Amino acid sequence: MTFTFTGRKFEATDALKDYAEKKIGKIDKLFRTESDASVTFSAERGRYTVEVTIRNNGMFYRVTETTSDMYASIDSACAALVRQVRKNKTRLEKRLREGAFERSSSPEAVPEDDEETPEYKIIRSKHFAIKPMSPEEAAMQMDLLGHAFFAFRNQDEDGAFAVVYKRNDGGYGMISDEPGD
Repeated sequence: MTFTFTGRKFEATDALKDYAEKKIGKIDKLFRTESDASVTFSAERGRYTVEVTIRNNGMFYRVTETTSDMYASIDSACAALVRQVRKNKTRLEKRLREGAFERSSSPEAVPEDDEETPEYKIIRSKHFAIKPMSPEEAAMQMDLLGHAFFAFRNQDEDGAFAVVYKRNDGGYGMISDEPGD
C-alpha cells in the first residue's frame, strides 16, 4: 500500500505517520491488488480528525473520524474502513450470486424558474475518469464515498452517461443519457 500524508493546521510527526501506516497497512490484506491510501490529519479546538481514502481497483473507501486523541482517531478510522470493505465484499458476492439487479427510475419534477436569475458561481472543479460500471456498483460506490450522487458510464446501456443519486425518501434514483446521443 502506498501512502500520501497531508496535514491541515496540523504537523504530523514521524511517529504518528508510522502508526497510521502500520494500522492502515493491515487493511491491505483484504485486497487482492495494490492500494493507494491518502491520509489527512487536522486539528481544531482540541478535536483531532483523520480522513482516510483508499483507492483499490477503481473502488474508493473513505472514512472521517474525529476524537480528542489523534491515535484514537486513526484506530476508529481503521475499524470503520474494515467494516466498509467487508460490507462491500459481501454486497458484491451477494449480487454475483443472485445475478441480477432490477433498476427502477421515475421522472423527477423540474423546479419552476424564479423571476430573479441566481448567480451561478462554480467554487470548486474536479476532473476524474468515469469508468463503466453497473448501476448497483455506482450506488455502492456513492454510499462508500458518502456522497449524494455519483456519475458513471452505465455498462448495461453500452457506456451511456448516467448519475445515481440518493432520494429524500431513502431510495435511489438514476438519470441516464438517451441512447444514441
